Amino acid sequence: MLNEDTIQYAIDNTQVIVAPQRRIATFGDTSFRFFLVTELMDSVNQVRVRDGRLHAERPQIITPGHIQNMLVEGFGENAEDFAGWLREHAPQLAILKYGFQFRKTDISNEVVHDPLADVVGRLREQVEASDDPLSAVIHGVDEGWEICLLKFAADMIQESSGGNMGDFRKRGLL
Repeated sequence: MLNEDTIQYAIDNTQVIVAPQRRIATFGDTSFRFFLVTELMDSVNQVRVRDGRLHAERPQIITPGHIQNMLVEGFGENAEDFAGWLREHAPQLAILKYGFQFRKTDISNEVVHDPLADVVGRLREQVEASDDPLSAVIHGVDEGWEICLLKFAADMIQESSGGNMGDFRKRGLL
């Protein structure tokens, strides 16, 4: 199990080298291909490359009415009062819910015996030559590499949310 310092270290040391050209789709699922590059601890010129997919489910709109149902289930009178207040005072409130599925079965793992910069350079060229707008190259840390991947997912949500909200508004869904 990772401790808080290891988690924070992984977050702080996650760097997207090549970002996907597209963001999370508003009206469908999105599957990002990633190459996560990490240096092996206490090993010179040994780099682990994880090649896999991160699946983002279609964003869902959560409205005050839906929030009300979520809040009051299993709670008492105070929760119902708050849900009513929310319905009255925040009718335009909408939250987007994003769902990610991380499938370890999609991941391959290879240790390369080259300097980090060389490996990253080759992967950058490979992604750019593939012309896949949903590919990314990420540099992270080996211990806590999943945290690095989740940091990437959180960044993709943040970058996508404005466009997704705009798409929902254009279709009259907000």
